[in-house]
Amino acid sequence: MAKSAIVIPARLASTRLPRKLLLNETGKTVLQHTYESAAKSALADRIIVAADDPEIVDAVKQFGGEVILTDPDHVCGTDRVAEVAATLTEFEVIVNVQGDEPEISAEAIDQAIELLGQNPEIPMATLATPIRDRQMLEDPNCVKIVFDKQMHAIYFSRSVIPHPRDWTDQYLTSEPALFFQHVGLYCYRSGFLQNIPNLSPTAIEKAESLEQLRILSNGHKILVGEIDHPIAGIDTLEDYQSFVRRHTNC
Repeated sequence: MAKSAIVIPARLASTRLPRKLLLNETGKTVLQHTYESAAKSALADRIIVAADDPEIVDAVKQFGGEVILTDPDHVCGTDRVAEVAATLTEFEVIVNVQGDEPEISAEAIDQAIELLGQNPEIPMATLATPIRDRQMLEDPNCVKIVFDKQMHAIYFSRSVIPHPRDWTDQYLTSEPALFFQHVGLYCYRSGFLQNIPNLSPTAIEKAESLEQLRILSNGHKILVGEIDHPIAGIDTLEDYQSFVRRHTNC
């Protein structure tokens, strides 16, 4: 198995929940929870936070994590991860774990790493999980994904895809599942990742506000692994309060 590193892009500002990565009602910041969860990966050899602000750097150092201060002008987390990857010349595989996913599964990370290990011709992998709830299906904040029989991504969207012409609730219980939520974990070959900032943004990427569509639009394949349960990220105050309750009840 190729040497792998986890990079967590960490931005201090956020639109819906300002400074969410530093919320610490549990006694640890959201970022520390994410770091510690990701560090349980059996296949990753190193874990680094790619910070955009000195305050994030200080917070990571306080809990003993490894951190690099990156260019604050990066427009997205992928560019931030690519900057760090350029310094990790001994690592062939880079895993992008979102900093606002404190309950990230180490098994999910390892599954994505294994996908690239088993498919050397593929430059990138991600994960998906079945959607069984109509409200979630129709929520534009829940990104949907469709893929082919070889588990190559066909499209990502905030809309319902595939879009049933005539609705029936049986669509939500079908086996195999018809609808899948994209899990925002990415696993890249390092050289491919470092070239992503050089790819031109596309119209569909801008329309959907989904940067992974740039990869597909430029003719590259994304391999998809299926997991049983979604990974709950933190986008709103309600999300964070739910996480605190789950953590407290553990």
